[in-house]
Amino acid sequence: MKRIGSLLLALVLCVSMTACGRKEEGNGASSGASSAPSGSGAPSQKLEGTVAKINLGADPKTLDPSLNSASDGNNVITNTFEGLLRDFGNGPEPATAEHYAVSDDGLTWTFTLREGAKWSDGQPVRAQDYVFSWRRTVDPKTASEYAYFLYPIQNAQEITKGEKPAEELGVRALDERTLEVTLAGPCDYFEELVCFPTLAPEREDVVDESGLWAKDPKKAVSNGPFYLTDYKLGSHLVLSKNPYYWDAENTKLDHVLCRMIVDASTILTSFKAGEIQWTDKAPTEEIPGLIASGELEVLPYISTYFYVINQNTPIEALKDVRVRKAISMAIDRQAICDMVTRGGQTPAMGYIPPGLLDERGRDFRETAGDYYLAPTAQAAQAQALLAEAGYPNGEGIGTLEILYNTDDKHKAIAEAVQEMLKQNLGLSVKLVNQEWAVFQDTRNSGNYQALARHGWTGDYRDPQTFLDMFMTVGGAPNPQSGNMYQNEAFDALMEKALASTGAERYDAFYQAEELLMEDGYIIPIQYNVQTVLSSPKLTGWYLSSIGKLYLGRAQLEE
Repeated sequence: MKRIGSLLLALVLCVSMTACGRKEEGNGASSGASSAPSGSGAPSQKLEGTVAKINLGADPKTLDPSLNSASDGNNVITNTFEGLLRDFGNGPEPATAEHYAVSDDGLTWTFTLREGAKWSDGQPVRAQDYVFSWRRTVDPKTASEYAYFLYPIQNAQEITKGEKPAEELGVRALDERTLEVTLAGPCDYFEELVCFPTLAPEREDVVDESGLWAKDPKKAVSNGPFYLTDYKLGSHLVLSKNPYYWDAENTKLDHVLCRMIVDASTILTSFKAGEIQWTDKAPTEEIPGLIASGELEVLPYISTYFYVINQNTPIEALKDVRVRKAISMAIDRQAICDMVTRGGQTPAMGYIPPGLLDERGRDFRETAGDYYLAPTAQAAQAQALLAEAGYPNGEGIGTLEILYNTDDKHKAIAEAVQEMLKQNLGLSVKLVNQEWAVFQDTRNSGNYQALARHGWTGDYRDPQTFLDMFMTVGGAPNPQSGNMYQNEAFDALMEKALASTGAERYDAFYQAEELLMEDGYIIPIQYNVQTVLSSPKLTGWYLSSIGKLYLGRAQLEE
């Protein structure tokens, strides 16, 4: 592996001379560099009072809670919308709902909204706003990528399949302040689920089908600590304090200026110049030095970086599980962590990352084990599998393409994998990059030749959030899987988990991940961490282990 080690060192040096944007996957959602140019970030009008300046990164594709599936959009929605409950790291607590009750069988949840809960235009938040939002999310006409989030609710699956109308979703407003939710079966993580932005309320008199309302300061209304007051494509957006928010007295910031800088070197320069006070992005080559100097903070992240293999690939060899496993075994994950990403990441030998506990309090990852993988490359075993499949030294496979979105880190990892597959298996690999918006559509539609970059961050602290993206939705592959994955046995295990609690539920999860790994359509690379540059003047911000940034209680010292 000496030659590969030398190549990786060269790649790192190459990255250090390249000015490219970097963005991590985040919030059970995809993230990447934006093709839009970075503007000056200057707001359209002078902002009075305390103004925190953060870097959002890419221009969000949408800010509509029902339509968003990306971390950049999620960081805005988390601060502008609020669900029934919220979680600041100590578990779910009352938010827009001041209290709730659960029936003895665990199937009926009754939430009572706060009397003072209001939208940013002063109108009261009503139980009907949740009914509208949740029905809209599961309605197949909306094409929400997170429709399956509501599967625990009665009739949600049937609605997404087009078998029942959205009006039959198990949610109803008993009056303006009382929301009743009926579940399809017991759900151990429902409290966590209702904290997530997809289950935020929406106003029927404001929303449009395209989601454009949420990016228009003249139309957008929200019920969280901030609301949208300025937006310039590819440049910036401004969030201002919502005076009608029920907890407004604890919102200390008057405005949050969110800049959209995607170039990693520019991000660092802007931070050092005081032009931004918070960012979770820095140039890859600078990370070790920033960690050593104490400027950059490394925080836990329930997140996995991986590749997916297109289940509908035109490459005949990839339809053989032995070939798929050989490719995964030929990758030196430890070398990638140590010499490419260099930010405290660890090799991934399974899909679900560390940090999630089962019903017995055991770490899911430690209990499930490493399957057929190891931190370093297993070249001999991989070569044997390839030969057994009829492709000794990669003969007859042809050139494989790896698709990734434009970004210095993604490029460096792809180049490392390219060389490892060449050296260890004799495979010819071509790298294909696309800008973020195009890449999302290409990967999620399965319109790529062989492999594609992917990443997933938990939307809540439960294995369900990692595994359910590989379930079929309405009888078709879930676009979020990125590889057109379909397996009836996997679906059956996940359906069993959805209908179970305790040990039975987690046994189904363990079996489901094992099946997913044995199928070989995903190639885990590393478990991510969060790296944050933050000004000491900005305090009180909260970044959860699932990547949600909350500024509702942040303060800025002058």
